[in-house]
Amino acid sequence: MKFVVLACMLAVAVARPDRDATIVVDERTDNGDGNFFYNVQTSNGIEKSKTGTPGSEGQSNFQGSFRFPLDDGTFAEVRYVADEFGYKPESDLLPVGPELPEHVYELLRIAEEQRAAGITFDRK
Repeated sequence: MKFVVLACMLAVAVARPDRDATIVVDERTDNGDGNFFYNVQTSNGIEKSKTGTPGSEGQSNFQGSFRFPLDDGTFAEVRYVADEFGYKPESDLLPVGPELPEHVYELLRIAEEQRAAGITFDRK
């Protein structure tokens, strides 16, 4: 769901016509071994940067951010990490779910104790 919201926000920003915008920064490096970096900024405040590294499972890991102007003159900004644990965006614009109930924290503590003791469960 978060990805859909981000994609919609980015589509709106890109669809806004600004024919006078120019690229003011365009930095790119690629080592050819899965390590890369790029940073692009435009005169109208749009920015995107991304750093990539090889992942432990053979995937590419990314860390980056993007920012674009909103109609009210403020900027939307999203920072993210994408790795073997998934895509994790962070932004003040993303909805936040309710706080977890206390019993969930107790269950997580018990599970961590079991893992530390070497207890495993058959997943059949």
